[in-house]
Amino acid sequence: QVQLVESGGALVQPGGSLRLSCVVSGTTISIKTMGWFRQAPEKERELVAHIGPGGVTHYTDSVKGRFTISKDDAVKTVYLQMDGLKPEDTAVYYCNIGTWSEILKGQFDYWGQGTQVTVST
Repeated sequence: QVQLVESGGALVQPGGSLRLSCVVSGTTISIKTMGWFRQAPEKERELVAHIGPGGVTHYTDSVKGRFTISKDDAVKTVYLQMDGLKPEDTAVYYCNIGTWSEILKGQFDYWGQGTQVTVST
């Protein structure tokens, strides 16, 4: 049974940086696609970044050049380095794992608890 534990969220000032982590258990991540999603208040959950088994990465336009997704297969962890944070990045951030198609659709029965990122003065 897959379990996802996200951490690293915090209150940060605009322009600041955070590094989120997602530890995966119950499955191997090396052959699957991993994604970071976020959900702001009263908004739908959106896919922010994803990384394929070979390390190819994709980003939504609003975070390109500011966020970097990476993973360490050995410790089953995916990271999201967030630089140049903006107030509009405020959201609960979640990770998930699946096929490329599943990640793009974002329709999973199971989600971890997420980690809150707040960008504010």
